[in-house]
Formats: sequence, structure tokens, C-alpha cells
Amino acid sequence: MLHRPKYLFRTIAYTGIVLVTGVMPALALNPAGDWKVADGVAIIRVAPCDGSMWGAVVWEQTPGGHDIHNPDVTKQKRPSLGMPILLDMKKKPDEDQWEGQVYNAKDGQIYSSTIKPLDPEHMAIQGCVLGFLCGGETWTRIQGPLPSNPANSMAKGSKTTGNAPAKPVAATKPAPPPMAANQKPAAPANPADPVGDICLLPDIAARLAH
Repeated sequence: MLHRPKYLFRTIAYTGIVLVTGVMPALALNPAGDWKVADGVAIIRVAPCDGSMWGAVVWEQTPGGHDIHNPDVTKQKRPSLGMPILLDMKKKPDEDQWEGQVYNAKDGQIYSSTIKPLDPEHMAIQGCVLGFLCGGETWTRIQGPLPSNPANSMAKGSKTTGNAPAKPVAATKPAPPPMAANQKPAAPANPADPVGDICLLPDIAARLAH
């Protein structure tokens, strides 16, 4: 009889844990990250900028594209790499869905669009994007560095062919001056990520400034 209150307390505590766990809401899904489109021709980086989600092209299967269908002739020579695609997408209350606009480079027009994460690795897109998406499709999250691109690698001279000897670095690039005692070395650039923080891209920064 003396031990029953102890057991009763344990039962109540355990029941409380189960009830609290059962009523906890599911973790919200986050659209931020790098996403490969369904046919693999581009990767779109989605990131929060000034309270909204924005997306820009950070990798293209065929490098060197330009925004040739833009009705603004001053933008027809801008590279598609770094071009904003998802524009000012705002989260709907109580839903894992964001609504805003999408730029379709195939016709240079802006349309209404929605993005909705389906799970941590997949996201549904509704709208027309770059001509490779009209209606809707599912994008897949990219983990780690962006895929290598042979054309970009050749342009940067990152690969050598044949038995040609490597050029001596000392003969073409002088040694940097010694750093001061309190000077920190600059962070190395990441050649595999030509875009970086999309909120700092000129086209997006200009929109955020207004």
C-alpha cells in the first residue's frame, strides 16, 4: 500500500509525456536551399531575404545563357546564371506554402507562383519557370557543393590534358606581401559556387531597396 502512490506518480508522469508528444505540431518544412529542377538543366537557390523567399539560378547545365527574351532590352544581355526566378514569395498563414511571383525567361514574363515543400528533400512548384516548368513539377534538394560543370572547369583551367608540364607558379604569380601581425587571411573563394548569397545579387538587392 505504501508503494502505490509512487507507482501512480510514475504512471501519471508517463501519460503526460505521451500526451504532450502527441499534441506537438510537426516541424515546419523549409524551402531554403539549393534545388535541382526535374529535368536537371538548372539548380535554383532559395533563400530568405527581407522576410520573403527569393530564388535565383546558381547552376546551369549549359553555361553561358542570357536573358534574351526579356522585354527590357537593357537586360537581354544579362547572364542567366544569377538571374532571379522566384520573386518575393511570402508564407501563407498556418501553411507550409509560399506565394509570390516567378520570372519565366522563355517569354520574359512574370507570373503568379507557389512553392510548397513536400518533405525535407522535395518541393512542389506551380507556375512557368525558364521554359522547363509549365504547370507544376517537383524539385529535389541538393546537398553539399554544386555539381561540377565541364565547360566551367575548362574555362578556369582546372584540368590539364596530355603530358604538358604545369606552369611554375613562382614564374607567373609573385608571392604576396607579408601580413601584419593582426591581419587575418582572406577567406578562400569557392569556384564551385559562382553566386553565393543570393540576397546580394544586384537584381534582388535592387528590389529589396524599394
